[in-house]
Amino acid sequence: MTKTIPLFELKKVQSDFMQKTIQSTKESQEYIRQFYLDDINVFESAFILLLNSANITIGYAKISQGGITGTVVDPRLVAKYAVESLAVGVILAHNHPSGNLKPSTPDKVLTDKVKEGLKYLDIKLLDHIILTNDGYYSMMEEGDL
Repeated sequence: MTKTIPLFELKKVQSDFMQKTIQSTKESQEYIRQFYLDDINVFESAFILLLNSANITIGYAKISQGGITGTVVDPRLVAKYAVESLAVGVILAHNHPSGNLKPSTPDKVLTDKVKEGLKYLDIKLLDHIILTNDGYYSMMEEGDL
């Protein structure tokens, strides 16, 4: 008799993750900022915030960590975490250690790529936020999403 091995299993894990209802871009960037600590000015890294249909945070993941001027985000990893957590919405965020809030062309291309990929899974990319030590840029608020 052949034994079937599942590709993955959903497991509920107890954690100290604080759930919060996200009602604005200001709230989402404040919530995400806690993941950066003192390294926001050192190297670029990207996180996703996963939300349910009531805009309550259900998880987060560090998607990548790069160097001083860039990091590589694989949209398949964004989709993986979103599907595994049964998220309905995703907020993508990364930092610019340079302090420049303006999104680069690769930032915009990534946003479109992630948005289109998640769309086929009925998951919405709610925002892509660029963080600096002193501020943030919301692609949703600025009409880039």
